[in-house]
Amino acid sequence: MNKILELSFPLSEKIMTTVRLTAGGVCALCGLDLDTSEDCKVCITESLLLLLHRGYRDARICFSRDERLYIRIGGETPGEETGSAEDEISLALLGALVGDLSIEREGGKLRSIAFSFGKQA
Repeated sequence: MNKILELSFPLSEKIMTTVRLTAGGVCALCGLDLDTSEDCKVCITESLLLLLHRGYRDARICFSRDERLYIRIGGETPGEETGSAEDEISLALLGALVGDLSIEREGGKLRSIAFSFGKQA
């Protein structure tokens, strides 16, 4: 698997537009069609919102590929958890849009989310 791009950034709703634009560029680079690219960007946004609601102040996103585009999003600097009534919607969207969703927890707290898009291997 080849790493395409890895970013670390402060986790705030203000920067999510920049991350979505970056994800769109990576999806285009990997040859994903428009619908798949949009699904990928939704999953990235929902994952970042879940981490934000868990109190993380920073996040890291890693894009890598072989036959598929793999995305791993992790919380970096823990803070105070706020939670949100919309978290269940975020989890439902993730579950509906990807078949290979992986959620890592550490001490019962969400730590990272990983998924992939593209041709099945």
